[in-house]
Amino acid sequence: MKLIDRYIEAQQQSFARAASTQRGAIETAAELIADRVAGGGLVHMYDSGHIVDSEIINRAGGLALFRQLRYSFSVTNPVPPNRTIEHVKTSTETGIGALILRQSNIGPNDTVIMGSVSGKTANIIDLALAIKEAGIPLIAVTSPAYSSQLPSEHPSGKRLYEIADLVIDNCAPYGDAQLEVEGLDNKFGPASGLNAAWLIWMLSAALIDALLARGISPTVFGSVNRIGGHEDYAKMVARFNELGY
Repeated sequence: MKLIDRYIEAQQQSFARAASTQRGAIETAAELIADRVAGGGLVHMYDSGHIVDSEIINRAGGLALFRQLRYSFSVTNPVPPNRTIEHVKTSTETGIGALILRQSNIGPNDTVIMGSVSGKTANIIDLALAIKEAGIPLIAVTSPAYSSQLPSEHPSGKRLYEIADLVIDNCAPYGDAQLEVEGLDNKFGPASGLNAAWLIWMLSAALIDALLARGISPTVFGSVNRIGGHEDYAKMVARFNELGY
């Protein structure tokens, strides 16, 4: 069998497994979020660098409720141009999560979704712990099967799936990639990115149902590439800003 056919089969099976095993968690998450939205809350999404936040945020057919959380730091520290140093690198510092949360626009009625397939890096854990300490519901999209085999890089020793209030399993295997290929040193075809995007769209669908059941009609974006699309987008942004959903 050609690799393309093996990959299609493996990914279809992975999609089916994710959908069938995670529906309960997704519907629970949708009800939790809908209750928070009914109280004026938003949904903030932090993804560790794969497909999820780029796929979900500001997309045609997607909810305006999902707000992207990103952060960066700028350091100014001039030194003589001929000075050579070895830069200090560390992944175990704590306190960054509290700083991010303090500088963000996350409110007490909001919900945070964090995506990380390994769920073990220090910055992810530090932010997750800060969110938990603030009493804000945390939903993790991660792979417990993968993460449980990895040591945490945070001093707490915790991994994301051990901190979150609710876990949506992206069903990625250990190492993420799915297929052994003769002639290659490592497996091919990661499962986590596509599965996570699939699961978040499922969550979006369940959330729309849950909101409509509460009498809340959420803002959904249309494509800006349609005729009149930019005007419609501006109208939807104004609607979201007025209603908060």
